[in-house]
Amino acid sequence: MPEIKEISVGPTRGLRRIGAHSHIKGLGLDEKGHAKKVAAGLVGQIEAREAVGIVVKMIKEGKMAGRGILFVGPPGTGKTALAVAIARELGEDTPFVALSGSEVYSTELKKTEVLMQAIRKAIGIRLREIRKVYEGVVKELKIRRVRHPFNPYLLVPREARLTLATRDDQITLSVSEEIAAQLLQMGIRKGDVIWIDAETGRVHKIGRCKGIEKAKYYDIEAERYVEMPKGPVKKEKEIVHTLTLHDLDMLFAAQRLTITALLGFEAEREISPEIRREVDKQVRKWIQEERGEVVPGVLFIDDAHMLDIESFSFLSRAMESELAPIIILATNRGITTIRGTDLTSPHGMPLDLLDRLLIIPTKPYTEDEIREIIKIRAKEEEVDLADEALELLTKIGAETSLRYAIQLMEPARIIAMRKGRNKVHREDVEEAKRLFIDVKQSVEYIRKYEEMWLK
Repeated sequence: MPEIKEISVGPTRGLRRIGAHSHIKGLGLDEKGHAKKVAAGLVGQIEAREAVGIVVKMIKEGKMAGRGILFVGPPGTGKTALAVAIARELGEDTPFVALSGSEVYSTELKKTEVLMQAIRKAIGIRLREIRKVYEGVVKELKIRRVRHPFNPYLLVPREARLTLATRDDQITLSVSEEIAAQLLQMGIRKGDVIWIDAETGRVHKIGRCKGIEKAKYYDIEAERYVEMPKGPVKKEKEIVHTLTLHDLDMLFAAQRLTITALLGFEAEREISPEIRREVDKQVRKWIQEERGEVVPGVLFIDDAHMLDIESFSFLSRAMESELAPIIILATNRGITTIRGTDLTSPHGMPLDLLDRLLIIPTKPYTEDEIREIIKIRAKEEEVDLADEALELLTKIGAETSLRYAIQLMEPARIIAMRKGRNKVHREDVEEAKRLFIDVKQSVEYIRKYEEMWLK
């Protein structure tokens, strides 16, 4: 007789990417713009968060033209976290481009070209157009397949017959193989709400609509449900696309590349100023015709002290241009040399550029704030900390650095698992601290064996 046993399986750790700032959801401000002590993944930095809240308001109202922001503070005080919070507050529709100051030095592109591409990526264009579409719920779908002309064992779609319905109308369509292939690739089935562009044949899926006869539904589905559309199936619909200036640059450059390739000319790696002028001219035309609008995004440059005098001059000019994003810089340097010169300056930046920036300082975290941050990161990384382990990590974070304390959590968890425990105790953190030293211990190690190092 067959035997069946039930096996209880414990929770598994998912294969998901946990970033350094994946826990941040926003700025954590109340309705009046005051920062809560612990909210939206951020802890402390009350004045800085409230200042950033004002900046976000200015960005949304379009009153940040010609200005930039500079986050200054010691390492590990949340400068990058505040930039990520700005991106979360602005929403998915607002372009947000992040790069390090060292990324502008490329062997293939000039520094100004790298910066220009980053700036163009951070400027969005929201286009609106009226298109004729067929929109409704899929009530019937039949796809006719034929053998592939070069592979008789492979069936390919030749055409499709589908019925779209709304609350007031119903149409049966016969579509070509290009549209049939899209329906297959997108997994369109009965009960889906879709629209098909009558001119281009592009298919777009909106969601699922319950209550369609013969359609299959599941208790758990990772799809959103929408109401059944009203009115006629064939209609005019406003379609909204959000592109960046860099997307348009690449599109125009690709069109010119096709012509130059036919003529036998070598393709350029950089986008020429003529192409960008054509794109800007087209964008202004769309704006005048009220078909589009500019969506100023955010360009965040971390370790901005790594830029040189030429890059700073380029950014100063870019901030004054008609189409410019919000430029946010961050640095952990004090008085230091401006790269490319022999001059020293606050934060390693020219004084004329600093005069254009709204400077927001971040301060070192207190011990209580470090404890709260470690709690948030432990929850995000699914590390179960005992109270004594939390206190030791807090002490380590206060005496060495917050980053070092956070980095010890995952090694301590693995050490605890090897000992047959799911909870991390104090001795696990102590063992991880013994195996992985901090910066101060590394300096002492270098001095101890100074004579043995190769020079």
